[in-house]
Amino acid sequence: MRSFAQWQAPLPDGGTSEESALVFNQMREKRLLVLPALFDEANKLRRLTVEIMRRLDMSGVDSFLPDLPGCNDSLQPLHTQTLANWQHAAAEAGKLFDATHVLSFRSGALLAPSDVPGWQYAPHGGKSLIRSMMRARSIAAREAGREETLAGIEASGRQDGINLAGWRIGPELFAALADADKPGTGAQTEIAQAEVGGGGLWLRAEPDEDHEQADAIAAIVAVGVAVS
Repeated sequence: MRSFAQWQAPLPDGGTSEESALVFNQMREKRLLVLPALFDEANKLRRLTVEIMRRLDMSGVDSFLPDLPGCNDSLQPLHTQTLANWQHAAAEAGKLFDATHVLSFRSGALLAPSDVPGWQYAPHGGKSLIRSMMRARSIAAREAGREETLAGIEASGRQDGINLAGWRIGPELFAALADADKPGTGAQTEIAQAEVGGGGLWLRAEPDEDHEQADAIAAIVAVGVAVS
């Protein structure tokens, strides 16, 4: 059954923050940590993410989708967050919820504990994520009669932080993401979009859902969990 739980997430300054987590938890043996995509892609993939969790619940797998500091409903400011702390927070969430496996979406693969078995759905690095967000800002500026080059946007982001698509990203997080290549799979397996079928929902203009894609990803995970 779907419910919400609270958990204590570590912060960059050494403190903690109470954050929410969407959970399907019946204290079963197989327990999946779910790490969402970042920024606007998280919004576009939210319904897909939850529908996958719902299907896994019916397949006997518990799952946990934690809010990280500065993300989703968190009260922490985004501009003070760091990639390293998000990685630490993801690892701590996995321990708290006794996760046996992990499923990450898109750039959420950057946060997945490399030693936990699981899956990376359509993973990509922070470098490509930030570049697409910078490109969108440059296009918007041009349409408004201003000239903002990608090089200029990147320089500003690295020095002072920057607002990209409504997200205020601090300089440390910006630099870490801008330098982050697509992560290796480690103990995890990549789920390519071609295996799922159809186009990636992150490419659509508005948040959407696709039941066939949710079925496909949930089936891959359910079978993998059962044999591991």
